[in-house]
Amino acid sequence: MASSKTTPMAKPKNKLRRSQAYLSMKKAKESSKRDDRFRRKREEAKDPSLREERLAHNVPATIDSKRVWDGGAGDEEDALGWAIDVTRLAKKRRLDEDEQQEDEDGEEGTLAKLKRMDDEADEEQDEEVDSMLDSHSEPEDEEPSDSETRSRLKRRAESTERASSPATSTGTNLNLSPEFLRERFPAVFNAPDEPKVLITTSLHSTLHEHCAILESLIPNSTYIRRSRHAHSHSYSVREISQFASNRNYTHLVVLMQSMQKKVPDGLDIITLPDGPHFHFSVTSWIEGKKLPGHGNPTNHNPELILNGFRTPLGMLTATLFKGLYGTQPEHEGRNVVTLHNQRDYIFVRRHRYVFRTKRASEHSIVGTDGRVVKGAEELKAGLQELGPRFTLKLRRIDRGIQFKSGQEWEWKGKMEKQKTRFAM
Repeated sequence: MASSKTTPMAKPKNKLRRSQAYLSMKKAKESSKRDDRFRRKREEAKDPSLREERLAHNVPATIDSKRVWDGGAGDEEDALGWAIDVTRLAKKRRLDEDEQQEDEDGEEGTLAKLKRMDDEADEEQDEEVDSMLDSHSEPEDEEPSDSETRSRLKRRAESTERASSPATSTGTNLNLSPEFLRERFPAVFNAPDEPKVLITTSLHSTLHEHCAILESLIPNSTYIRRSRHAHSHSYSVREISQFASNRNYTHLVVLMQSMQKKVPDGLDIITLPDGPHFHFSVTSWIEGKKLPGHGNPTNHNPELILNGFRTPLGMLTATLFKGLYGTQPEHEGRNVVTLHNQRDYIFVRRHRYVFRTKRASEHSIVGTDGRVVKGAEELKAGLQELGPRFTLKLRRIDRGIQFKSGQEWEWKGKMEKQKTRFAM
């Protein structure tokens, strides 16, 4: 009796025949995948809802989407180690206050009124757009079909999902910083509007060109070399901080040089006169002249964009850079410095922007909700990178002005072993 199982194809013993058999199997597999792809394309052209379902189902699982948060706030002494979203915490607090106000007054709270007004405005806008589309495409007495209604609902659901995605995060709202952080770090949160920054290097450093670039990146900054003679006194960071504080400097920036190469590998930012002391590591430093299509920077004070800082530690770090750049940018220069935080890595970029008329082949500017931004339907923004380009990672926050490890610190990295839990 013959067996029902199919015997596997025997592997050719000859090397050339094995190669030919492998190439034929690979070609048949690619042909099958190509036929499936074209078949799916024809079906989706007939029914666009199939493509929407496929895109909604095929969402890549990234580390950002798997990010975990702490259940609630704990002791304020360990606030810098919390993995909580300050925006969600503030929203929840407002909702609780609104519910309490509604229970006391017996009326609709202020937040509920604003939410209801926003929902009504969105519904009116959707009705206006739908009526415009219907007036051009269908007769007035004809009602929309069930398939059109379903596709419209799917589009609304898709726009809502994009708005809540962590990849479309908006700028950091520093007004939501917790009050206990302001009391704990008054020097960081009460920085002057016009900072004065002193830039120097580590001992025996040769990063003079890098510091000159850093001087052009940070407004109102001055670079002083720290190289010394063999028989002269080597000034410590505390002595330099005292020197800078006596001359009305508000911040001290120390660029550290790598032990193996003549490239920067660390950046220390000190808030004068008494700290705190932030330690960052520097990687992927690329000068502006090495970037393709780069521009030349000007002396205008740049605008500052802070993205992705959501936890108490992120709010503190974002406030530090805000105090470093001041609050008086020169808009005529059209320079912007972006600090984008993603997975606790801060990507630093500098661009020059220009607004121009949108071409016919280009799409309009879309907001985080998936809709076209009102008033900018015919505009397009062009960017030219000026450099430098580098990446920062926060390693430690010292309580005072300190330089060696093993001393009093407010927060220290490498204490979290879970890959999906981020500090900022």
